[in-house]
Amino acid sequence: MAFSYQPPVKRSVTIAGHPTSISLEPMFWDALEAEARRQALPVNALVARIDVERMEADDPPNLTSAIRQWLWRERGW
Repeated sequence: MAFSYQPPVKRSVTIAGHPTSISLEPMFWDALEAEARRQALPVNALVARIDVERMEADDPPNLTSAIRQWLWRERGW
């Protein structure tokens, strides 16, 4: 199967009442939406959880990187 690059897509999410934009490749948006459905959460709520976890790190990554890393761990990629 050939790999087809798809550029990041920017979407707005709200975290703790504050809007922010996140740019993720479509495969990551799809995975994030699937995980939110699996956990019966809105995407914004799942992103907020990931944000809280990332801020607990000694050297927190940016939010986009944290989402990718979280999905990598959660989905066992």
